[in-house]
Amino acid sequence: MSTPRYFPVLPAAGVGSRMQADRPKQYLPIQGRFLLDYTLDAILSYPAFEQAVLVLSADDPYWPDSEYAADERIIRAAGGRERCDSVLNGLAALQGIATEQDWVVVHDIARPCLRHSDLDALLGQLADPGAILASPTRDTMKRGVLRDGCVVIDHTVEREQLWHALTPQVFRYGALQQALTACLAQDLSVTDEASAMEQQGYQPLLVAGRSDNIKVTRREDLALAELFLSTSLSPHS
Repeated sequence: MSTPRYFPVLPAAGVGSRMQADRPKQYLPIQGRFLLDYTLDAILSYPAFEQAVLVLSADDPYWPDSEYAADERIIRAAGGRERCDSVLNGLAALQGIATEQDWVVVHDIARPCLRHSDLDALLGQLADPGAILASPTRDTMKRGVLRDGCVVIDHTVEREQLWHALTPQVFRYGALQQALTACLAQDLSVTDEASAMEQQGYQPLLVAGRSDNIKVTRREDLALAELFLSTSLSPHS
């Protein structure tokens, strides 16, 4: 049996409108480096990954200033209208490189605090149909409803079986490509790669990951990511 291969795919074509910044959030600075460069550092320093697909906007003016702009391990792909379109474009860039049975490791470019220990756990437990990093919900969860222009509590949701979906999310190259294509053809909502697989009848494995694997979405998240990155002696351990 051949050794499994892993191909990271990193969607990085978003504009990050919620950050209200002068540039996409992946190019915002953390301690003098692009956020994107921290994420690429975490991915490209992991021993199991020999190449990575980076999905960028066709007219991205910031990428040439990245520390990794000339790195030959990076395969570039053009971004799509939605995240799922960008991921599909990233998969298309692996045509002729990856086999149907190779694993695709989709990771948010805006999660720069990914640890190698989480990758070890995720890939160590990996089996068909695939797996995602996730964090068990610790807070009391409320279901809200709109009433008189305000959101009020409808009821409390049992949290024991609730998880926050994180990334990476890992699936077979062929199966993920088929699932995303089918969902788009049926006009189904695809919030992440796991949701596409779920809608095709699969039940991906949940692997507990670190809660500091945060996604930078708002301005306060940037400060939190900087704190996590600056307080670790080995940020990818």
